[in-house]
Amino acid sequence: MTKPIRRAGVIGAGVMGSGIAAHFANAGIEVLLLDIVPPNLTDAERKDPAARSRFAAGGLEKALKARPAAFFHPSHARLVRTGNTEDHFAELAQCDLVIEAIIEKMEPKRALFARLEQVMRKDAIAASNTSGLRIEEMMQGRSEDFRKRFLVMHFFNPVRYMKLLELVAGPDTDPAVVARVRKFGEDVLGKGIVFGKDTPNFVGNRIGTHAMLTAIHLMIEEGLAPEDVDAITGVAMAHPKSASFRTGDIVGLDTFAHVADNCYAALERDEDREVFKVPAYIRSMIEAKLLGDKTKGGFYRKAKEGLETLDPAKLQYRPHGGDEAIKKATKSCEKIEDPAARVKKLANDPGKAGQFAWKVLSRSLAYTARRVGEIADSIVAIDDAMRWGYNWELGPFQTWDALGFAETVERMQKDGIKLPESILRMKQSGATSFYRQDGAVFDLLKGEYVAREVDPRNVTLAGARRGVKPVLVNDGAEAWDLGDGVLGVTFKTKANSLDPDSIGMLSLAAEKAEQDFRALVVFNQGEHFCVGANLFLVVMAAGNKDWEAIRKMVKGYQDATQRLKYASVPVVAAPYGMTLGGGLELCFACDAVQAAAETYAGLVEVGVGLIPGGAGTLNMLWRAFEGIPEGVPVNSYDLVTQVFKNIALAKVATSADEAKALGFFRKTDGVSFDRARQLYEAKARAVGLAEAGYHAPVPRAYKLPGESGIATLQMMIDTLVAGGHASEHDAKIARKLAEVLCGGAGGAAREVTEEEILELEREAFVSLCGEPKSAERMQYMLMNNKPLRN
Repeated sequence: MTKPIRRAGVIGAGVMGSGIAAHFANAGIEVLLLDIVPPNLTDAERKDPAARSRFAAGGLEKALKARPAAFFHPSHARLVRTGNTEDHFAELAQCDLVIEAIIEKMEPKRALFARLEQVMRKDAIAASNTSGLRIEEMMQGRSEDFRKRFLVMHFFNPVRYMKLLELVAGPDTDPAVVARVRKFGEDVLGKGIVFGKDTPNFVGNRIGTHAMLTAIHLMIEEGLAPEDVDAITGVAMAHPKSASFRTGDIVGLDTFAHVADNCYAALERDEDREVFKVPAYIRSMIEAKLLGDKTKGGFYRKAKEGLETLDPAKLQYRPHGGDEAIKKATKSCEKIEDPAARVKKLANDPGKAGQFAWKVLSRSLAYTARRVGEIADSIVAIDDAMRWGYNWELGPFQTWDALGFAETVERMQKDGIKLPESILRMKQSGATSFYRQDGAVFDLLKGEYVAREVDPRNVTLAGARRGVKPVLVNDGAEAWDLGDGVLGVTFKTKANSLDPDSIGMLSLAAEKAEQDFRALVVFNQGEHFCVGANLFLVVMAAGNKDWEAIRKMVKGYQDATQRLKYASVPVVAAPYGMTLGGGLELCFACDAVQAAAETYAGLVEVGVGLIPGGAGTLNMLWRAFEGIPEGVPVNSYDLVTQVFKNIALAKVATSADEAKALGFFRKTDGVSFDRARQLYEAKARAVGLAEAGYHAPVPRAYKLPGESGIATLQMMIDTLVAGGHASEHDAKIARKLAEVLCGGAGGAAREVTEEEILELEREAFVSLCGEPKSAERMQYMLMNNKPLRN
């Protein structure tokens, strides 16, 4: 067993340090965040503890205000205690792990490690978040014992959202220390671990910086514009939409230049050293403080007239434009969903877009191949680093496979691109790809295929399902045998939206699971779990004033969610990404949720002029009331009011933990920090419920505020309208919602049954479909090809 890490120290409260501290707190780790005492304090301030720790407190405050949010929920900041490196340094002795994120200069780091060695426990780990400084140099003067407990933990910014954690061991690092940190990184922080070597900028930044600068240099040579390069090196190339220049603006040109300069200075023998030389015009931009987003202007800036682009030759902004032929070619590629097919089409395009793409890709791929053995031994590690640290859809060697291994080698040789002997031997061996269908991967150092190390928890639906055919199937969804007595439902609709087929599958799957399985898991694939209902049928019926058809549709989804809720086997949902409207109502219907940490959940129906129609109002009330012990006096109006606000204001949680705080998920629901493990963990939760003697919940009835509650909420609504914060149509929606949540006018006179609440919800939904403003909003959503979302 590996000793857990419960307390951590973080030294340096800048963007990275505060981000690391925030994510440690997200994972339930107590953190001591330290920074230096501000150098220019007055005599009075030198005696003031708050002033002396101002830098660390300020870093924590910035993390709390960060957008995107650094904390899953602001309450997690309670786990972070701030201080300074003079008054609180000795407290680091209480920490299991201390990681520094101070200035990227060697001498300050060495001095800090000398101090740390004096206070840290002998079983505690010391780490650096350096983005490229050598361990060998940082450890000069340190004892053998300290060197054994030291390694690099290089996080990527923003720490919460970027999966990559590069671990770099020094020549003296104890393998047990590496194993302990790996377990902490994977199991506690949810990171993807890549083992790099002690080389400048390690893995991700070495390859990423080379690829970006290759494109930047080629732009000048080929006479293209920044927006042309970004169109080519973005989504069309299976890279993020931010591509090259926009990424530079996001990262900050000063930071980007620092990483490149570090490579250029250290890589004296690198055959591509000149690629890392920052162009003169970028130096001029840095001098002019045109650093990107942080200074409101870099390669791009927003002006009153619209988006503007910097002309590198003139260093002046001009209207955003770009080559029309390049736009056309790249847009055509972007329509292809499969990233491998997309990048292949781009590289084979005969026009300017394809020619430029090939030059960038071929040089980048060849350079990456030449680095195997130097920066990392495994091509998988390099691919993972680029996917997890740079959000590439395909790593370099996966991209090579997409282009065709042998064809790409031949095309590179024809262009005179230098390839390492390992690649030439691989081609001579008859190998046709780096990755084989059987899971083997080509080891360029050994010259043969080897079994790929796979975490059994990182399972996809394709890897988990049993048999060659689904147990149940229709046009909108499938149900597969996931093994261990678990049936898994997955949607096939666009954005996993709800339609009659996907809704129908839920009831069919519940029935099948009760007969032949012991648990049911709802696990979708794609970018989002479920963005709500596809409103096409509702709009059509409303246009024809066919209210009975709408009533039937609504009841159909209510019945499906209630069928799941009262199934005789446990049902677990695995939401992630956008989980909105009907998608959240689906989660309400399940006995448990195993949510990805990055789940954005909310009932947003008011955005299209409706209220929840899939038992959302009922099951939000269930969530609000279920934790109250019998006999405890409770003001039902307060609980109903909070539910009302969550729905009427279309509140959307920005994490699974925030969804718990808002009452969308239960406090006992699970959170998967690494979405790659979500299916494994959701299935484990379902099996656990089944093996623990699961019984379906008992229906309940509710004593609700009734007429007085409706009247009080009405006053709140009228105040918002009078203050100009809500329209009359918004007020109509809110009044309908208030009636449902208060159990109708007679809700206080007796307990209101679930069926009565569902009927109120159904009738309110149908009546709002007849409102012209609601029809307009729904039409707008359809015209813009958007499922239900706010």
